[in-house]
Amino acid sequence: MTIPKAYWVSAYRAVKDNDKLAAYAKLAGPALVANGASFLARGEPAKVYELGLMQRTVLIKFDSVEQAMAAHDSPEYKEALDALGDGADRDIRIIEGI
Repeated sequence: MTIPKAYWVSAYRAVKDNDKLAAYAKLAGPALVANGASFLARGEPAKVYELGLMQRTVLIKFDSVEQAMAAHDSPEYKEALDALGDGADRDIRIIEGI
């Protein structure tokens, strides 16, 4: 039996403080990679349709939903979240692959 991959989708609704976002990014990338993340895409959309918003989006792959949740809840990622603080409003979703 193959365990489905998991995908972490993070949409940045608003960036309020670029310095806090930069401090977060410096810590978050290595913290997530150390916990099994593979970054697939990040940046502004090339094009949006229907109710899509032109907002920074990050797509990360993990081996399982459990691994993605453990990465989010890790002490290393908490340090990144502390650095971000109120610097951005984000929507993070972890979804199981098919």
